[in-house]
Amino acid sequence: MREYNVAILGATGAVGTRMIDQLEKSSIPVKNVKFLASSRSAGKVLQFKGQDVVVEETTPEVFDDVDIVLASAGGAASKKFLPEAVKRGAVAVDNTSAFRMDPEVPLVVPEVNEQAIYDHKGIIANPNCSTIQMVVALQPIKEVAGLKQVIVSTYQAGSGAGQMAIKELDNEAQQHLDGKPMTAEIFPVKGEKKHYPLAFNLLPQIDVFEEDGSTHEEWKMVHETKKIMSCDMNSDEIKVNATCVRVPVVIGHGESVFFEVEDPSKLDTKKVQELIKNGKGLVLQDDPANQIYPQPIDAEGHTETFVGRVREDPENPGSYNMWVVADNLLKGAAANTVQIAEKLVEHDLVHVPDEYYGK
Repeated sequence: MREYNVAILGATGAVGTRMIDQLEKSSIPVKNVKFLASSRSAGKVLQFKGQDVVVEETTPEVFDDVDIVLASAGGAASKKFLPEAVKRGAVAVDNTSAFRMDPEVPLVVPEVNEQAIYDHKGIIANPNCSTIQMVVALQPIKEVAGLKQVIVSTYQAGSGAGQMAIKELDNEAQQHLDGKPMTAEIFPVKGEKKHYPLAFNLLPQIDVFEEDGSTHEEWKMVHETKKIMSCDMNSDEIKVNATCVRVPVVIGHGESVFFEVEDPSKLDTKKVQELIKNGKGLVLQDDPANQIYPQPIDAEGHTETFVGRVREDPENPGSYNMWVVADNLLKGAAANTVQIAEKLVEHDLVHVPDEYYGK
């Protein structure tokens, strides 16, 4: 059996530490592991399967003997280092937005479009966290009745903005409880001119604004969904509209999803629930009489996507609503990344083609 040398780029971050845990639990036969980060984190000692591993500073040369790279160190680091890794023979799965819309890079959620990994040129992109859980929930419905339209409103946890954002949310909550003014330096967007507290608040801005008034997060949900489900980021096969809101929850994104199907005769509420219950990577939590429905506090630490509140829209025949929740740092990031790597191993695709990315 082939064993693999695996590098985790961004190993000390909120997602990177979870990648380590997911890699430990994975089916990938790991020969050696490297933990990579910036010079600030180099020298730190982390563990992999009970063994100490010293974090190394990321340079092109550290990828010389690496087979698989799992990356979550930010878009700039991915753009700088992943082509270097590919050039040296490694296949990279990237959790940043750096390559998602690149036509030469597959954007993959294994439960939805696993076959896309066969087209890789050395890099595979992991979608946005909010996109992943939505398309996992929609896929079994699309397979049976097709999809015409999706309208989603997201309730996204603060951890989606990174490790420092978690600390800021905690600090703001403590400041409020102490009767002090809340101070904000990260939310809604670190690089923006204005910042607002997230604790005890809602922020209808995630990422920067586009010219049409949408945020880039909303743009990503629209075009990533189209690329994943229709193989074309600009496809008009499925209409998608998104409103993305940051909420004062640490871990776990919630989504209110309205969808209209192409063939209403194939579905009713019970059929949708059955499809969700039997769908890959899905857990149905839908018993309103007993107040059973998905909650971020319950989804934290799990790799599945949880769905409930399934109901037909009486005002719009052939349309349904559902509530979708997942751990944004696991299924929305680390777990999906490792899952892609597992599929690469399973299908013997851990090799770089002659016409690799960036050649």
